[in-house]
Amino acid sequence: MTAIISTLVMTHITIVCVTLYLHRSQAHRSVEFHPTVAHAMRLWLWLTTAMQTREWVAVHRCHHRYSDRPGDPHSPHIWGIGRVMLAGAWLYNQASKQHKLLEQYGTGTPDDWVERKIYSAWPWLGVVLMLIIDLTIFGWWGLLVWATQMVWVPFWAAGVINGLAHWWGYTNGKTRDNSGNLVPWGIFIGGEELHNNHHLAPASAKLSQRRWEFDIGWLYIVCLQWVRLAKVR
Repeated sequence: MTAIISTLVMTHITIVCVTLYLHRSQAHRSVEFHPTVAHAMRLWLWLTTAMQTREWVAVHRCHHRYSDRPGDPHSPHIWGIGRVMLAGAWLYNQASKQHKLLEQYGTGTPDDWVERKIYSAWPWLGVVLMLIIDLTIFGWWGLLVWATQMVWVPFWAAGVINGLAHWWGYTNGKTRDNSGNLVPWGIFIGGEELHNNHHLAPASAKLSQRRWEFDIGWLYIVCLQWVRLAKVR
């Protein structure tokens, strides 16, 4: 039971780091975090995903530029819903290796010593360290905990959000793409469930729009604002 609860907590933290740091802060510049908070999220993502900030931001900005049209790195209307749902991480990885895409869309992301010499130079070292940590804490159950951490973002973010949220869902307004809100309460995937809302207002740090909608990522941002660790732009 302890391992299950710990896994749910850790995977939720990973999702929160993706939506708050990579998505809202780095890709869209809608919120700025205190350097300590921002670096804590960078470190956690290095340990649990092996994703590099510049690559993620570049692929996501390219997605907005060509959303559901030729050039979109992971649209289900281009690649097929089954392929994006099941192989969304592979599509992301293919796009992230395109030098021209990184040069055009990856500007303004961290380029400090830690990023150059550790996070980008040794992206897989983090997940290996996470494996060691999980095995140390949970014993052999740690292998299952680690495996769950490794597939969590590829499935829920790269698969469900990039795939299903551009295939099905309700809308609060018309966009030039096929984005939809999967459910009115964005909790499980950090608020990213409200995907049509995001495409309606990409620069907004708040993904909920209606009274009955809830964006847990926005709640975390408000809490960090209260203690002066975040600033909405």
